[in-house]
Amino acid sequence: MSRAQDANRSFFPFGNPFRMISPKGTKISHQLLLVLQAFEATLEERLTRLIPESKDEILSLSWMTLAMRVLCESHSDIKTLTTELELPVNDWDEKWIDVYFDISMKLLDICNAFSSELSRMSQGQLLLQCALHNLGSSSSEQYDRACSSFDGWKQHIGSGNPRIEKCGSILEGLLGSLDLPKVKKSAKGKVLVQAMYGVKVLTVFVCSVFAAAFSGSTKNVLDLDVADVYSWAPTFKRLQNLVNEEIRVRLSGGRFAVLNELESVDSSLKELYPIIRGVVDPTEMKSLPEIVGQLGRSSGNLSQGLDLLAKEVDSFFQVVLTGRDALLSNLRSGATAIHSNVGVTEMQR
Repeated sequence: MSRAQDANRSFFPFGNPFRMISPKGTKISHQLLLVLQAFEATLEERLTRLIPESKDEILSLSWMTLAMRVLCESHSDIKTLTTELELPVNDWDEKWIDVYFDISMKLLDICNAFSSELSRMSQGQLLLQCALHNLGSSSSEQYDRACSSFDGWKQHIGSGNPRIEKCGSILEGLLGSLDLPKVKKSAKGKVLVQAMYGVKVLTVFVCSVFAAAFSGSTKNVLDLDVADVYSWAPTFKRLQNLVNEEIRVRLSGGRFAVLNELESVDSSLKELYPIIRGVVDPTEMKSLPEIVGQLGRSSGNLSQGLDLLAKEVDSFFQVVLTGRDALLSNLRSGATAIHSNVGVTEMQR
């Protein structure tokens, strides 16, 4: 595992993970290989969907919404794959179950952190709406109120969120989960573990991008070193390099915000301030109504983007929670069945 400052450090300290997937012993049948190849082909298609045509699309709320939707789809695919493999929970290794519960809890925690930040940013929309309302009048008093609201919005957006600050430690935990467990005497288990690895890599990457965007810190930018043995690895590396490079460029540039929609609002405010403060002759700039209209559109795009992303984050939360609950239910059912069989055996004696 590695961060920006550990770029040369091996992500897999325990050797080639592919050897753990295909150890000597149980071999994966041709049919199972086809199932795995189909799963990984779908994963690669989803990674390709996340590669933007332009760097300007990176770190937009629409791109982040797509990324979260891709996560939901990929995690749902794991559930479908488990059913297709006919691999009942009772056949799972206890270590798999422990790792799954640990990962799912961390994902629920990080979803709560992201939801908290989106809610906090949405609350700032009230200040923008109040400012836009005051700009409907041409009185200096109303202009002063608008400026006050704008200052309040910038202060609100720039303030920290304790939950987001804890994302770093959560990401560290998720990084540790990427080490592939050894699989013994189960070809189906090997297929499931390799499929889950790809989804976990995607999950850690997307969560690190969100954490970096929300915190404004490159400390949350993770560079994952994926072995070339995976068919989707080249596509993932291309995506990761493109996105992480753009994040670092934006954060090093001292921008007010790295999200496109926030930057758009701030850009309108920079044009608006000199006019309503009387610092610059309005005839030398765009007309006030034009700039106010532009600000209104930027504010609307921000509000809509936050709402859509919040819904996708909630959807991902539900996918993780449902999967966790289903596993718990299956484990209880399995335990009940075992106890029942033991009871019948005792009675027969």
